[in-house]
Amino acid sequence: MNNEVHIPVLYHEVVALLQPQADGCFLDGTLGAGGHTAGILDASAPNGRVLAFDRDPEAIAYARQRLSSYGERVTYVNASYAEMASQAPANGFSLFDGILLDLGLSSRQLDDGQRGFSFMKDGPLDMRFDPTQGPTAADLVNEWDEAALAEIFWRYGEEKLSRRYARLITANRPFHTTGQLAGLIAGQVHRRGRLHPATKIFQALRIATNQELEAVERGIPMAVDLLKPGGRLAVISFHSLEDRFVKQLFRRLSQECVCPPEQPVCVCDAQAVVRRVTRKAVQASEVEISDNPRSRSARLRVAEKISD
Repeated sequence: MNNEVHIPVLYHEVVALLQPQADGCFLDGTLGAGGHTAGILDASAPNGRVLAFDRDPEAIAYARQRLSSYGERVTYVNASYAEMASQAPANGFSLFDGILLDLGLSSRQLDDGQRGFSFMKDGPLDMRFDPTQGPTAADLVNEWDEAALAEIFWRYGEEKLSRRYARLITANRPFHTTGQLAGLIAGQVHRRGRLHPATKIFQALRIATNQELEAVERGIPMAVDLLKPGGRLAVISFHSLEDRFVKQLFRRLSQECVCPPEQPVCVCDAQAVVRRVTRKAVQASEVEISDNPRSRSARLRVAEKISD
């Protein structure tokens, strides 16, 4: 992999399961630092192409520089992958041999305290993937009522103390920094296990700020539609809400097809749209987790398009 600075989560598994080949067209819906895209380009050399999406303009700028040696084999789109149906033809692509969606944050985003994604560094309570658009996490925390906050803490964070946290936050706002919010929660609740008490609250706020689940629900069915027969969709999720949606969608679209992997079309009368390549989610090895603890929660599921 050219200009390697960081191996992304489940890198080898993604490349092996997507099976990129020369002449192929691929889509990376979550470009990040460009690690997965570089792997796809290397495996599809000399002329495989990638349409790469990211909502974060800083990520686009960084990856463009990192992947400069691949030249015109990469096309960059500063937009959500949920816009792929319109952006693909607008950029000269039609159907794809492989699509990857890595739904996690990049290390660059997490490590930049000014982006507000993590309470490990104090910074503005922002959390937007695109820092030029939409309300910030601070706007949600300071303007939404107690019931609305409790709802997102429960729905997006699966936080059992959602109402308590919502009541605590509305009684002590405004909040402007990550340290203010995390400090309030940590000062009121004892740590449970290895998780910081604010972990699920920050997850919920990030998901709500960026409307992440809405993008998943729109984007993944769209990705299936944009695959060629035989093309593969790989999705890496990092929390149960996303993984559950991917699992259930793949299961529904496969309609329990029992054809063997080498069968090019479904012949078992299941009328399936996809075949599940991975029956169970692929997880990071102990070696990868040791090298990159953030990979611990990653779940990779892959499906192959077998009909329209």
